[in-house]
Amino acid sequence: MVELRHLTYFVAVAQERHFGNAARRLQMAQPPLSQQIRAFESQLGVKLFERTTRSVALTAAGEFLLQRAEVLLTELEALEGDVRRVHAGAQGILRMGSTGSAAYQVLPRVLREARRRMPRLELEIRGEILNPEIVDGLLCHQLDVALLRLPVSSAELSVEVIQPDELHLAMPEDHPLAAEDEVSVEDLRGEPLVSYPRDSAVAMLTAELCRRAGFQPQILQVVSETSTLVSLVAGGGCSAVVPAPVSALGTPGVVFRQLAERPAVDLAMAWRSADDRPLLHSLLDVIRTSLPLRKDDEAR
Repeated sequence: MVELRHLTYFVAVAQERHFGNAARRLQMAQPPLSQQIRAFESQLGVKLFERTTRSVALTAAGEFLLQRAEVLLTELEALEGDVRRVHAGAQGILRMGSTGSAAYQVLPRVLREARRRMPRLELEIRGEILNPEIVDGLLCHQLDVALLRLPVSSAELSVEVIQPDELHLAMPEDHPLAAEDEVSVEDLRGEPLVSYPRDSAVAMLTAELCRRAGFQPQILQVVSETSTLVSLVAGGGCSAVVPAPVSALGTPGVVFRQLAERPAVDLAMAWRSADDRPLLHSLLDVIRTSLPLRKDDEAR
């Protein structure tokens, strides 16, 4: 089997075309270098150099070996660097999940910053998924990190708040309330709504707000995808309570109004507490520095 040291010695002599210069480059004496090259030729059963008292020339076999050996040594050097980068947490593959409402403002900022600071990181993204599926994905090792809505109850996950997002009412542009600067929870009484599933953070908070106001929300349809939710609103005949970043969708025919009570749902990042991979924690640092983390709400 060809040894790395033999390739290194061979390439040095082949590039220098001089045993003395190659020996100085390798920081070794010339006689041992000549012995190693002869042993290499003997192992291969071919002559790699034509030697005279004044010059060293490559044979046809030597020319062929030089082309391949230079590529191999370059790849090995790159591999060595890649291994160090993986160990330092700058290269590899991570799987990231995101709730739908985070996909329009927050996720793009994270991806841009990760691409800038961790260019060798490959991120596999799963978007438009709700909290229960995200939590299951993290616990089952199908996801490594996620952007999700609080609350999260699993003791196996670490959670840090990224930002609070106010809830807005998305409504058709011809809706009577569209003329108002803001609406109230009371305005939802009798209002046909499309909603996230009942176990989502937004749906639970909406139901609680309506309960406090003394009524039950009128849910016409339940959908999981934020884009579908807003499309149904654009079709007319219903409204939806959504986190404020959803307005970045810019869906024609839909307007967004603040709720006067200023209710909000926290957006957070979550990961398995036992996952101590440097690569993951490098990405967590990227998220922390690319978004306005609220220090008073960290680490739930």
